[in-house]
Amino acid sequence: MMKVYQIDGVTPVIHPTAYVHPTAVLIGDVIIGPRCYVGPAACLRGDFGRLELKEGANIQDTCVMHGFPNSDTVVEEDGHIGHGAVLHGCTVKRNALVGMNAVVMDGAVVGESSIVAASAFVKAKFEVPAKSLVAGSPARIIRELSEQEIEWKSKGTAQYQDLAVRSLSTMREVDALTEIEPDRKRMEIPEDVKPLYQLKEEA
Repeated sequence: MMKVYQIDGVTPVIHPTAYVHPTAVLIGDVIIGPRCYVGPAACLRGDFGRLELKEGANIQDTCVMHGFPNSDTVVEEDGHIGHGAVLHGCTVKRNALVGMNAVVMDGAVVGESSIVAASAFVKAKFEVPAKSLVAGSPARIIRELSEQEIEWKSKGTAQYQDLAVRSLSTMREVDALTEIEPDRKRMEIPEDVKPLYQLKEEA
């Protein structure tokens, strides 16, 4: 059973087509839209401001969303938030990606189809232009993204949208096996999404 908490009479909303892992925590003014994926141990604390994931967005394992009173923290359509990232009172625009362990602070805006590199620190009120790569601490604009990079990001997000469907239909809590079974099944995932470095090496 997922951990969903009402506070001050405000209850989280989860669209029926979204998947929220049972170990995720949702508190108060949290709105999860259609086809979203919320990973294990993610914490979405809508006890001060509103938190919203719009259609097709994902927020992965151990991510944190929070904001100051009367603020909105928003991940727009097809937004992609990597493992361990922290979003605080910011906006991640449509089809943007925030990399693993990155931090995006209050009033910052990550532009449409942009990428925030892993472990970057996006300071308060910083605006990432559309289709840009930012990296560093504090984050700075590195360059414009290529169409290949934007397409790579979109394919990765589509895999998480598929993961929401797979999780809703097949994930269940079970007891672990005590030994490996003969001819152990592997995950049958299309291989059209590879790490970006590998894609560039093959180009």
